[in-house]
Amino acid sequence: MSGNIAQFFTQHLARPRHVLYRHFAGERWRDVTAGELAAQIGRWQAAFRREGYAPGERIALCVRNGISWVAIDIAALGLGLVVVPLYVDDNADNAAWCAGTAEARLLIVENSRLAAALRSVAAATLPPLCVLRPDPDEPGARAESFLPVAGGEVDVREYADDTLATICFTSGTAGRPKGVMLSHGNIMANVRQCQATHMARADDRFLSILPLSHMFERTGGYYLPLSLGAVVVYSRGTPQIAEDLASQRPTVMFAVPRIFDRFYARIAQALAESPVKKWMFDACAAGGARIAAKQGTLADRALLPALRALVARPILARMGGRLRFAVVGGAALDPGLARTFMGLGLPLLQGYGMTEASPVIAVNREADNVPESVGPPLPGIEVKVADNGELLARGPNVMLGYWRNEEATRAAIDTEGWLHTGDLAEIRAGKIVIRGRAKDIFVMSNGEKLPPQDVELAILHDSVFEQVMLIGDGRPYVALLAVTREADEKTLVKRANARLTSFPRWARVRHVIATPEAWSVENGLLTPTLKLKRPLLIARFKERIEEAYREAPLD
Repeated sequence: MSGNIAQFFTQHLARPRHVLYRHFAGERWRDVTAGELAAQIGRWQAAFRREGYAPGERIALCVRNGISWVAIDIAALGLGLVVVPLYVDDNADNAAWCAGTAEARLLIVENSRLAAALRSVAAATLPPLCVLRPDPDEPGARAESFLPVAGGEVDVREYADDTLATICFTSGTAGRPKGVMLSHGNIMANVRQCQATHMARADDRFLSILPLSHMFERTGGYYLPLSLGAVVVYSRGTPQIAEDLASQRPTVMFAVPRIFDRFYARIAQALAESPVKKWMFDACAAGGARIAAKQGTLADRALLPALRALVARPILARMGGRLRFAVVGGAALDPGLARTFMGLGLPLLQGYGMTEASPVIAVNREADNVPESVGPPLPGIEVKVADNGELLARGPNVMLGYWRNEEATRAAIDTEGWLHTGDLAEIRAGKIVIRGRAKDIFVMSNGEKLPPQDVELAILHDSVFEQVMLIGDGRPYVALLAVTREADEKTLVKRANARLTSFPRWARVRHVIATPEAWSVENGLLTPTLKLKRPLLIARFKERIEEAYREAPLD
C-alpha cells in the first residue's frame, strides 16, 4: 500500500473555506481555513525545494503548538522529508543533542531566546537555524526571509507505507532518549484505529493543550481531527486553559491527569465554604458514577437530574459546557477522580499508549468506562500478557525501530512482531489494567515487590505533598522523597500513611526526605513529558537517602 500523512489535509482542498483551526493572534481569536493553511504550506514547500532538501532528510521542529507547527509538518511530510519534533520546554542541551543525533538539515525554532540557548550549548554541531518569531537583532535566519512571498500548490507525494515519516525522541527517564522511527503507514494506521472507535466526529471542536511534539497530542489532537475535518482550537497556554475552555467551548480534549487534578482542587476549595453544597456535590458525583457503572439505585435515578442541574451544570459551564469527553493519558489517572467527573456528566476516558505504537494502544469508551483500566485495545491491535507479566502489543501501528540503534530495536520488538511495552499488566474482561513500569518495580530486602506509582498516586491525594517519589529497592522498608513546604518529618510520615491504609503494611512510609525545591524540566529532574527521572533523583538526594536509612524508622 502507499500513502502520505499529508493526505489527511489535502482531502479538504476541495472546500478551501472550510475552517480547520482557530488560534489567538493579534489580540483576538481567528479562524484558519483550509485555503489559508494551504498557502502557508506552499510557502514552506517552496523554501524546502529551494534549499535542495531530499526525501528522507530530516527537518527538526522546536516550535509551540499552532498553525506554523501544522504548516511546517504537512509541508515536510508532503515532500517526503522526515519531521523531528523537539520539546520547546526541554533543556537546550537535550534538544540540541536530539537534533544532532537525527542529523537534521534544518532546525526551526520558536524565537530568538530559544535559538540563543541552543547556540550556547552546541554552536559547533547545530544545523542551520530558522527562527519563527525573531528579536530585531536576531543574528540567524528569520522565517520571514527564509520563506518566499508566495508558494505553489500543495505537493503531496505518495510513498510506501513503511517510508519513514518522523523520528520522535522518547522522554529519556534513565538516560539519553531513543529516536522512535514511525512511518507514514504506522501513523495512518493508528489514526484509522482511533476512527474505528467512532468516538470523535467531524462536528467536534478539539482544544489542543498538550505539546504537538508528544505523539499523544500529535495523533489524537492533530491527525485524527484533521482526518475527520473537525476544528482544532489552540489554547494560549497552561495559565489560560480555564479561560480558553470557557470561551471556546470545545467538545473533546486530550489531557494529562494533572489538568483535572487542578480543576478538582479549585472545586474542593470552593465547596469547603458550604457544607450543604459539598453534600450535594458528593451525592451528585457518587450517584452519577453508580449510574454510569450501571449500578444506580432508584433513588440515584430520581435525584440525579436535579443534582446535576444544581451542582454539575455550573461546574461544567466553566469548562465551556459542551465537553462530551476528555481522553486522559501520559500518566496514571486516579480512579476516584475519574468517577467524580463521570458522576458530574463528564467522562474522563483513560487511555494507554507509547510513542513506539504511534502511540495509542487502548482507551476506555464513553458507554463502557472502567477507570481502574485503560480500556480495551483499539480495533486492529492485538495485546497479550507475557509469562513475566509484561504487556505486549502488535499491529500496523508499531514502529519501524529506533534510529540507528539495532540492539534497542531487537530488545523492543521480538521476531513475531510483538512490541514489548515494559509495562506490567493484567487483562480483565477484555480491558487492560496497568500495574506499573517493569523497570520501576523495586524488590525490597524482605522479598516484597512494590510498584511505586500506585503508592505515589495515593499519597498525592494529600495536598501537602506537591511531588513524591518512593524509595525502597533493596531496602528493608519504604521511604519517601517529597517536594513539600511542611518541615516536620513525623507529621509528613503520618499524613503519607493516612493515604495508604488500603496498602500492605510493608508498603507504609517510614521516613520522608523533604525538599522545598520543585522538580522540573529546567533542573533536569523531569522529562519534557513531566515523568520523574528516578535515577537522577536518587543520585541528587543520595546522601540524604543514606542518612535516612541509617536512622531508626518512624511509624
